[in-house]
Amino acid sequence: MTDAEPLSPSASTFKQNFDLVTPEFEEDPKLLWGSVPVPPFVSDKVVTWVEENFPHQPPPAVEFRGQSVLKKIENVRMIDRYNSKNPTVGVLYLTATHLIFVDPDANKETWVLYMHIANVEKLPLSTTGSPLLIRCKTFLSITFVIPKERECHDVYTTLTKLYQPVNIKNLYCFQYTTAAKELPKAAGWDYFKLEHEFKRMRVPNDQWSVCALNQNYELCDTYPQQLYVPAEANTQILLGSSRFRSKGRLPALTYLHSNKASICRCSQPLSGFSARCLEDEQMLETVRKTNPNCNFMYVVDTRPRINAMANRAAGKGYENEANYENIKFQFLGIENIHTMRASLQKVIECCEQKSPTMSGFLSALESSGWLKHIRSILDTSCFIANAVDKGISVVVHCSDGWDRTAQVCSLAALMLDPYYRTIKGFQALIEKDWLAFGHKFSDRCGHIQNDPKEVSPVFTQLLECTWQLMQQRNDAFEFNERFLLILHDHVMSCQYGTFVGNCEKDRLDLRLAEKTFSLWGYMSNHLNEYINPLYRPEMDETIKPNLAPQNIKFWRGMYSRFESGIHPREPLEDLLIASKDHCTSLEDHVQHLTKRINSFKNMLSKSAKRLQGGSAALQSRYNADTRGPIEVNDNRYNYDRKLSELSAADDDHPLKTSDFSFSNLSISEYNNEVEKVNDDINSVAVEWKSLRSVVNCPTCSIPFDQITKKNHCWKCGEVFCSRCIDKTLALPGHESGNPVPVCRQCFRVVQQVSP
Repeated sequence: MTDAEPLSPSASTFKQNFDLVTPEFEEDPKLLWGSVPVPPFVSDKVVTWVEENFPHQPPPAVEFRGQSVLKKIENVRMIDRYNSKNPTVGVLYLTATHLIFVDPDANKETWVLYMHIANVEKLPLSTTGSPLLIRCKTFLSITFVIPKERECHDVYTTLTKLYQPVNIKNLYCFQYTTAAKELPKAAGWDYFKLEHEFKRMRVPNDQWSVCALNQNYELCDTYPQQLYVPAEANTQILLGSSRFRSKGRLPALTYLHSNKASICRCSQPLSGFSARCLEDEQMLETVRKTNPNCNFMYVVDTRPRINAMANRAAGKGYENEANYENIKFQFLGIENIHTMRASLQKVIECCEQKSPTMSGFLSALESSGWLKHIRSILDTSCFIANAVDKGISVVVHCSDGWDRTAQVCSLAALMLDPYYRTIKGFQALIEKDWLAFGHKFSDRCGHIQNDPKEVSPVFTQLLECTWQLMQQRNDAFEFNERFLLILHDHVMSCQYGTFVGNCEKDRLDLRLAEKTFSLWGYMSNHLNEYINPLYRPEMDETIKPNLAPQNIKFWRGMYSRFESGIHPREPLEDLLIASKDHCTSLEDHVQHLTKRINSFKNMLSKSAKRLQGGSAALQSRYNADTRGPIEVNDNRYNYDRKLSELSAADDDHPLKTSDFSFSNLSISEYNNEVEKVNDDINSVAVEWKSLRSVVNCPTCSIPFDQITKKNHCWKCGEVFCSRCIDKTLALPGHESGNPVPVCRQCFRVVQQVSP
C-alpha cells in the first residue's frame, strides 16, 4: 500500500532517480533516510551529504472527520446502476475502519464500514479507469472507478486484509471507543439476566428446576450455564440424554406459557438406524409430565424428512416413534443453511439487475425461493405457537439445534407472549434463544476468516419473519422497522461486542463485557427512534398470522434500502412520530403555561386584597377625622392641619406607595417572574418545520435521503440529521422536566440561560 501523500520534494526527486536504476543490490543494501534503497556504486559520503543537506520530512498526517487517513485518491467515480451515464466524481478515503467517498458538489458522504463488506471484486478495465465492486452485508452494492490501475490494486489489497480479520481479537469492537459521557463501556451488559427472564415466567416451580451440571460448561459447552429442566429429571437422566444428543444439547426449557404448556429445545438424537437411549426416552417423558393438562406432546423436527433420514447414515437422525410413548412427531420442512445462503445470493442478484423489468424482477425473486423459505419458517412457528396455545407442550430440534431451532422457538414465543413484542422483551428474546443457547453468530455472519460454507442468513430470516408479522399486526409491536434494521446492521458490524462469538462460553472467554461496548447500551440512548406510533399495549392476545401466499411480502426496506427513487420521501412512521412528538411538546408546554397563569392569578389576588385593605384603612381614618372635634376657626391652624393630613394620605395612598403600586406590581416585585415566563415561552417551538420541506441538514449541509432520519429540535423547530442533534435536556417551558432532543446551538443557549 502506497502512502496517501507524496514524499517531500527533495526526497521525491532522489527516489525517482534511484527508481530508474536497477542494479543488483548487495545482501545488506545502504538506505537513504533509513528507508530508500541506494545503489552500491553510490558512496557513503554521498549518502551522508544528501541526508545532511536534504533532510527527509515525513508527510503530514491526513485526517477526515477525526479519522486518520491511510490513503486518499482523487477523481474517483462512484457509479449508480440506475444512473450509470452520470457518475458521481469525488474523493475516496481509506481509514483504519471505514472507506469513505465524498462528493464535494452534492456535499454527500458515503461511509462503508470494513466489517460490513461481504466481498470485493475487481472488474475488467474500462476506458475511464479500473472498476472495483464492493458488496456489503447490509445489501449495499457500490462500484468505484479508480483512475489508476495500481491505486485500484492497492485499495483492493487493503480491503481484503481489513474487512475480514483472521483473529477474532482484531474485530472492530476491541478497538472502538466513544465518549464516556455519551456511553459508558459497562452500559447495557447488565440489562439482561437469564434467571430474571425465567423468573418472569415463574420458573423454577414444582415442575421445573435449575440444573447445576453446566456451571463450568461440562455438560454442554454451547448451552448457558443455567439450564432449566424437569424437576423429575435426575443427574443420570440428564447425563445420558446429553450423551445421546448431538453436541451434548439435551432438551432444555426455553419458554413456559401461562397454561403450563412449554417449549423445549435440543439437537437431533444420535440414533442412527437402530440406536436408542433409555435416559433420553425418560427425559422426554419427564418433559411431557411437566404439563398436567395434556397426556401427550409434540416433538417437532424442523428439517425436511428426507434430510433427517440422510443424517441416519452419519449416526444421527431422528427419534424412533416406537421407543417414545405419548409423543407425536412432526417434520416441518425448513431447508438447511446452505440452501438459505444460495437463496439469499439469488435475491441479491435479483435486486442488482441493471435494467429491471416487472417480469424479470418477479421471475428472479420467484426463482430464488426466498419468500417460500420465509413462509416455511413462519408456518413451523405457527404450528408450535398454536399447539402451546391449546395447552400442548412441544420439543423442537433441527440438526444441532442452534439455527432453525432458534428461529422457530423465538418466533413462536413472539406470537404467544406480548412481552416479547416490546423493545425490552425482544432484546431479552434474542439474549435467551440466540445468545445464551449458542447460535453461532461469528460463523454465520462471517465475522472472521473461516469456512465460507458456515455463513448463512439465519438471523436475517428471524428479523424478516418478525417484519412479516408486523405487516399484519403493526399495532401489536412496540418497535418499528428501523429497530430491526439497526439490529441487523450491528450484528454484522462487530462495532459492539454483544454478538461476537459463537456461544456464551466464547463471550466469557473473550471478556467482552470488560473490553467492548454493548449494543443494548447504545440502543437505550436512541429509543425514541425505534418507537412504533401505532402500538397499542392493550393488544395482548396471541398473534395468529395469515400465511396465504399473497400475504408474504418482499422486504424492500431491507434488500433495496440503498436504491434511490423507490422509497417514499418520508416513511409514514416518521411522519406519525413527528406529529406525536409535536403534540406531546405542545401539551407539556400548555400545562406549564397554565400553571404559570394560575400562579399569577394567585399573586394578583393577594395584591388586590392588600389594595382593598389599604383603601379600607384610609377610608376609616378619613371617617374618624370627619367625626373629630369641631374645626377651630383659625386660618393658620387649619392650614397646617390639612397639610399634614394630605401628606399622611399621600404616604398611605395605594397609587403612591410601593406596597400598593400597580406599576411596581409588574416591574419591581414580579420582574424576575415575568422574565422567567418569557424564557419559558421562548424555550419551546410552537411551530415545527415540515419534514417534507427540508432537503439538507442546516448544520452539516448533508442531503437527506430515504435512509437518513430527520429529527426535530424541540426548542427551535428546525430539522437536523441524527449526528447534529445528539443532545438532550429539559426545556424550561415543559412542565414534565423530561429531557428532549435539541440541536447543538439551542443546547448552548439553554445551558447559558439556565441557572
